[in-house]
Amino acid sequence: MNDLVILRPQGMYCPPGDFYIDPWRAVDRAVITHAHSDHARGGHRHYLAAAASEHVLRSRLGNAITLQTLGYGETIAINGVRVSLHPAGHVLGSAQVRIEHGGAVWVASGDYKAAPDFAAEDATCAPFEPVRCDTFISESTFGLPVYRWRAQADIAAEINAWWAANAAAGRASVLLAYSFGKAQRILAMVDPSIGPIVCHGATAALNAAYRASGVSLPATRLAGEASERASHAQALVLAPPATQGSAWLRRFGDYADAFASGWMQLRGARRRRAVDRGFVLSDHADWPGLMRAIEASGAARVIVTHGQVPVMVRALGERGLAAQAFETEFGGDDADDMAQPAAAISAATHA
Repeated sequence: MNDLVILRPQGMYCPPGDFYIDPWRAVDRAVITHAHSDHARGGHRHYLAAAASEHVLRSRLGNAITLQTLGYGETIAINGVRVSLHPAGHVLGSAQVRIEHGGAVWVASGDYKAAPDFAAEDATCAPFEPVRCDTFISESTFGLPVYRWRAQADIAAEINAWWAANAAAGRASVLLAYSFGKAQRILAMVDPSIGPIVCHGATAALNAAYRASGVSLPATRLAGEASERASHAQALVLAPPATQGSAWLRRFGDYADAFASGWMQLRGARRRRAVDRGFVLSDHADWPGLMRAIEASGAARVIVTHGQVPVMVRALGERGLAAQAFETEFGGDDADDMAQPAAAISAATHA
């Protein structure tokens, strides 16, 4: 009864504050960790989110939403509960929600990435900041020891080399990446001197929201702005995964394709995706990142949500923490985002 966050049918609820965190049913007051559609849904009467997320939230939910924003670290009181938002390092405006009441401190992390973006000058979101608390609510999207990300500079070099080789051969380079977050990170990582950068409309809309938020991205153009296939021969084409095999891609003629995702860590996932290349790039923490973030929080109690929940709960219990699970309705912003390759995960886990 003294828990600061409990589960209700509408979502994660703070009883003393009478508000929800990333609710999946319509509520009066919603505190939003970030603008991915499984965490920021329409229909709430009042929204509270980080100031850095305003443009992407309005791009996705419409300008008519009633939105209050906070700067990172700024504190407000909601029905006597102290609430502040702190960088989660996941996507632009992503935040951890710190709740303080009755001498207890809880942190709901939403989705987070423990490692910073490619380089500080090219960062597309504020880096993750550990927040000390008694109870930490953590995601577990990549909560298996098999998931360990390589240095982002190495991934950037691989993407640029792949693009340059295709351009030299007169082929477009189609890189499938989620339109919010992943695509913008890639734009900040690539070398625009290799050739033009073409974006699908869904990606371009989010690029505009990033630029309006003050994030610097290289120049891009829409596919429809040049009708001749020859104009795309040396282009990098950023498109959502749902476009794979579509008529939209046929305009690029002879192209090589690749997919950028943490799921590309597993060979089975790469085979099922059926692309020429897979680049392991995730906006979520890998296994070491999850463990570091939880340890840095100082929490003695951890509540695990969406992803590899049983594995994480067991591993945290073995580390001496009080670990349990919340059964949430968080999934993926893209239909493919959380389509986990279960057989490949099982094989990798037991290898």
